[in-house]
Amino acid sequence: MINFEYIEANQERFREEFLAAKPFPYIAVDGLCDEEKLTQLYNTIPHIETPSADYVFAKNKFEKSRFFELGGVFSELYRDLTSKRFDNWLKYVTNENVFVDDTFYGGGIHQGKKGSFLDMHADFNYHPIHENWYRNLNLLLYINKDWKKEYGGELKLEDERTGVKTEVDVPFNRLAIMHCRSYTLHGYEPIHFPEGTARTSIAAYAYTLHNHPVESPRTTVWHVKKEQGLGKYMLSKLWVPAVRLKSMFSRSKTADH
Repeated sequence: MINFEYIEANQERFREEFLAAKPFPYIAVDGLCDEEKLTQLYNTIPHIETPSADYVFAKNKFEKSRFFELGGVFSELYRDLTSKRFDNWLKYVTNENVFVDDTFYGGGIHQGKKGSFLDMHADFNYHPIHENWYRNLNLLLYINKDWKKEYGGELKLEDERTGVKTEVDVPFNRLAIMHCRSYTLHGYEPIHFPEGTARTSIAAYAYTLHNHPVESPRTTVWHVKKEQGLGKYMLSKLWVPAVRLKSMFSRSKTADH
């Protein structure tokens, strides 16, 4: 399903764009997949009923990590995303020694339904199950057919260190790749998609093996401003210590992340 000949023929350009991007390394690759096959996937994608675990920091956001169980073009996309050929392309473009998590932990189909939003945040860094897997890259394949700017839902990026910001449009068949670091904040504003449609993507995460941790494990860190509501702002400040406290009492390793 992935247009390997196209992305490999242009990998030098993609590499230059990714490494030079601001506010931090990222790229938007259009035409990643065969248009006809991705349209077939779009036409058969189900309405996801499992809500994300983002609590008050997201609204109407639903996830299905094991999307490959849907078979057909979903399985074909899964095989391509987890292939050695795609890993090799990703390594070259990003200059990172990475591999795509074939379990799609936390990833898979993401659907933002009516009024959906996702507050700015930095993701967890070490995989909750494989503790030597360092989360290095986020990959987001957008499947928003006939997307228009007035629908909203652009991917917002901000470098917490510098305050530099940008936005990435989310049209059909665009793959966004970005660094995953403590300072690579991202999210999206409340959407205005037409009734019955959803802001849809397939998320994958690429990891690097570490013999020894290079930084302390962290959970998702939410960055909320006071004007978004004092209660939510205070909760965002208490979130990390609260997760640590929960981990101490529940002995949950997942909570550490």
